[in-house]
Amino acid sequence: MPKTFDVTEYLISPNPANTRLTRVVTGVDHNGAVSQISVVEERPLTIYLNGQEIVTAMTIGDFPEYLALGFLRNQMMLRDDDVITGVDYDDDLEVVVVRTEVQTSFEDKLKKKTRTSGCAVGTVFGDMMEGLEDVQLPATPVKTSWLYSLASKINRTPSLYLEAGAIHGSVLCHQDRPLVYMEDVGRHNAVDKIAGWMLSERTTAADKIV
Repeated sequence: MPKTFDVTEYLISPNPANTRLTRVVTGVDHNGAVSQISVVEERPLTIYLNGQEIVTAMTIGDFPEYLALGFLRNQMMLRDDDVITGVDYDDDLEVVVVRTEVQTSFEDKLKKKTRTSGCAVGTVFGDMMEGLEDVQLPATPVKTSWLYSLASKINRTPSLYLEAGAIHGSVLCHQDRPLVYMEDVGRHNAVDKIAGWMLSERTTAADKIV
């Protein structure tokens, strides 16, 4: 059996021991025997930008602040020059409020909502291709040896996927080192949490792999 990867190399890694993220259910297997399995919990998270409600996302509930920041950034509701003055999470209300120095309004953008199929993106506001035509990616080298090494490390990392299944993961990496491993019920949530962490930590994407 492959040796478990040392998670101390990560800045953030999954925590399958967090009892808030899964629960045990009792069922009957294909042989008619009663068995217990762990399943991932799913809960709502409502995201506000200043005083405006933006969206309610379904998520496993870890790192709600990063999820909110990443969602707003990837929806282009937070710009490069926005000054974030606060990110407040209320666990009882399951609400995150992101505050910026300058007041914002996205009434027109919110009127155009696209719900996508599959697990890559859930809800997109405005034009899905907005701003993409001007994106220029840096010429970052990617070595095959890095990818083999990353695959081995990530596959041997304790995770909710290995514990309960039915969950997606995304990993931010630098060369052959995995840095931030996020999981969620939708891959878009996992990517948003990575984006939120990068925004919060002011981490450049130029030399990273996801």
